[in-house]
Amino acid sequence: ENKADIIELLKVRNIDVTAQIEKIITVDEEWRSKKQKQDSLLAEANALAKQIGKLFHEKKLEEAEAAKKRGGELRDEEKVLGETVNQLADELQQLLYEIPNVPHPSVPSGNSDEDNVMISESGEIPTVGADWLPHWELAKKYELIDFELGAKVTGAGFPFYTGKGARLQRALINFFLDEARDAGYKEIIPPFVVNEASGYGTGQLPDKEGQMYHDATDNLFLIPTAEVPLTNMYRNVMLAESDLPLKVTGYTPCFRREAGAYGSDVRGLNRLHQFDKVEIVHVEHPDQSYAVLDQMVTYIQGLLTKL
Repeated sequence: ENKADIIELLKVRNIDVTAQIEKIITVDEEWRSKKQKQDSLLAEANALAKQIGKLFHEKKLEEAEAAKKRGGELRDEEKVLGETVNQLADELQQLLYEIPNVPHPSVPSGNSDEDNVMISESGEIPTVGADWLPHWELAKKYELIDFELGAKVTGAGFPFYTGKGARLQRALINFFLDEARDAGYKEIIPPFVVNEASGYGTGQLPDKEGQMYHDATDNLFLIPTAEVPLTNMYRNVMLAESDLPLKVTGYTPCFRREAGAYGSDVRGLNRLHQFDKVEIVHVEHPDQSYAVLDQMVTYIQGLLTKL
């Protein structure tokens, strides 16, 4: 119904999905046609099944046998058609997975950081002095974080937090959790691994599996963020409007392979393979979505002020 709108909005992200959308509509129409025929065959077979008993009871054996034979033929035909229907449904689902999230109509188009629009600013950007040290050197100087030890024990991107660095990390986690609780968020300690369905549920799969740590034996994934298990709590759950809003928070370690990450912009605490995060998730009626987003932004700005 909104084909043209979807195509135009995704062009803002420099993505042309015209061919994919046409393919989706074609497969969907074929699925609907086959599904309708399958349902019709099943309904006819069920109607015959009800007649057979009645015909036998009335001693109309020849008609009963004919109805029985026809019912078997219908069920065989329905079974074969059902396989096609299932294949089309799977194909349609895979095609839909390939369509990215559609941006809000207010999002401007752009090709680089230069096209970004400043939403808000706060404070003044200081002038960096010649004697200023980057955070990875400060961490080493004050023995807060040991990147080299992490590389030795595990690999790059898995730092050790030591001494005051470990205490600071723990204090920040507690601070954010306590603040979230006071703001009405229910604290959750979720699993740190999820199944494949959860990966699809929050969009890590099928195209971001290269960024996730995967246990092939059990087909489980280390979470890249607490958002994945917290959001998937409500996957395939029908919520009444009276249940909303639902607000949950959770601390977890997070794991990301960050495949291909390199360069000066990923040094130190940037682009770690393991890091700690306190997530807040707010499930709300879609009509309230952007108002609630503004509320969450204001809440986070308040936390920064407190820090």
